[in-house]
Amino acid sequence: MEVYVHAVWSTWDRAPFLTPAVREQVYRCIRRECSLLKTEVIALGGIEDHVHVLLRLPATITIAELVKQMKGSSSHLANHRVLPRGFKWQGGYSAFSVSRRAVPFVKDYILRQEEHHRDGTTFAGAEPECSVREGGLRAFPAANSFAPGVGRPRS
Repeated sequence: MEVYVHAVWSTWDRAPFLTPAVREQVYRCIRRECSLLKTEVIALGGIEDHVHVLLRLPATITIAELVKQMKGSSSHLANHRVLPRGFKWQGGYSAFSVSRRAVPFVKDYILRQEEHHRDGTTFAGAEPECSVREGGLRAFPAANSFAPGVGRPRS
């Protein structure tokens, strides 16, 4: 079974806790948790206040349970080993289904998060300020919006 999911979530109040050094440890924790849950991480990226992850979801776990485990284990790590107490993720997340055809484009988008945010080329609907407010589980906006020359970056 091939089910691809792009999940996005933010730090509480969009606090910029995820410095490059912290991000490295948090990402390692997320990867380890996914490995334990038999979930393939295809791409993991973000900036100081949010995380994007592209996953191939196994049939043995729900998206909600997987995100709960990723957020819970990384929050525990951040609070007990990396940052002073007080780190937490926002309560919600967004998850988008991704077609096999769109996987390379979504992967590239996630891996180039810093560049996209710096250059103002993020995609509306794929970022926390758009997706979380609209909320919940939904299809990735126009699955081919990540195809070259098709999507419109936000300005």
